[in-house]
Amino acid sequence: MTEEAKTSQPRTAAPAVSVMGPGDGETIVLGTTRMRVLEDGSHTGHRLAIAESVLAPHTQGPPQHRHAQHDEGFYILSGAVRFTVGDEDHDVTKGTLVMVPPGTPHTFANLTDQPAVMLSTFTPDLYVQYFRDLQDVLADGQPLTPQANADAMSRYATEPATDLA
Repeated sequence: MTEEAKTSQPRTAAPAVSVMGPGDGETIVLGTTRMRVLEDGSHTGHRLAIAESVLAPHTQGPPQHRHAQHDEGFYILSGAVRFTVGDEDHDVTKGTLVMVPPGTPHTFANLTDQPAVMLSTFTPDLYVQYFRDLQDVLADGQPLTPQANADAMSRYATEPATDLA
């Protein structure tokens, strides 16, 4: 290859590296749960989103639900969390990973007297906007009713698992 051919080829820029420090990220507060969005999909081509959630003691999670289009992962960083998958309970602690594939009914709760912290992944990033939508409902002074929650879920290929209620 001639020197001219080498320099005339288009150069593609490497993807930008995203670095999120301890105090960085978008914070979403939903009742007694505080979520810090570490990656909303904007740096991953929307293939992956990651959030850190702090569940206050005695925090009930969302109603049991199913995602049609994304996997959801939960890695417990501290504390204990009860995952309910269908009619099975799984009490998990620090160092445990729970992966929930599309179509699997699930929910979680912190039933203890201590906060629990978990890292969540969403592949693709579809579900991050759901949490933003719920925060907007609360910011508008509206109650987070089961119908408001179901309406928000429906926008992100998710539905309550009403057959398990």
